[in-house]
Amino acid sequence: MSPSQPSLSGAGAPAIQVEDLRAGYDDVVVLEHISFSVRPGEVFFIIGGSGCGKSTLLRHLVGLSHPTAGTVEFFGAPFSNADVAGRRARLKTFGMLFQGGALWSSLTLRQNVALPLEEHTPLSRREIDEIATLKLAQVGLGGFEDYFPAEISGGMKKRVGLARALALDPEIVFFDEPSAGLDPVTSRNLDELVLRIRDMFGTTIVVVSHELASIFDIADRVIMLDRTEKGIIAEGRPRELADQSNDPRVTEFLRRGKGR
Repeated sequence: MSPSQPSLSGAGAPAIQVEDLRAGYDDVVVLEHISFSVRPGEVFFIIGGSGCGKSTLLRHLVGLSHPTAGTVEFFGAPFSNADVAGRRARLKTFGMLFQGGALWSSLTLRQNVALPLEEHTPLSRREIDEIATLKLAQVGLGGFEDYFPAEISGGMKKRVGLARALALDPEIVFFDEPSAGLDPVTSRNLDELVLRIRDMFGTTIVVVSHELASIFDIADRVIMLDRTEKGIIAEGRPRELADQSNDPRVTEFLRRGKGR
């Protein structure tokens, strides 16, 4: 947690607690009766086929959309039904890596990483630049601070996005399809980086993905969503679900390949 932002963690509370969530857009219900928890320091995946509501659930978890029913809590503190001040305070304690990196093409890598620090801290320009440089080094991009996004590869852009997500030393980092568009080697390197971040800082990791290699390699637990059910049809360790589930929808999804 950044020195300028006190932790809001509740002792012994789940990192994330979702209770009876209903999510959708306008009058369309995409998900309902969604309940699960994520433990602190866990690598937790939200999986399922196309159109099952993975990204919709993620948007509701991070506050980009508001649930029509149910609650979301972080470390025991209300989020989905908190007041404006409470929601803003909580937003500063998690980071988000968007699918395409979402970098500003006109800014250098250091400037991209510095954006959350400029918005949410009273730090000086020198201090902000020092932290941005450190975060880039933590994701293996030391020496690339003055490059622009157009000058680096897709995998490097994901790393910059991760460095920016880590800028405020968040307690939780959310990933939206982090391996999308990456070759297998780059994808594996990103997975290993995610684990290093978790191990170094105790960060809770939540990943939306349908990539079996990543699911089997780094997920501690998963929930699987189903489009027809509009809800969770499986929860647990991915290999155990693949081997032991009696639901053909679960085994079909998880046995598409063998992972890495």
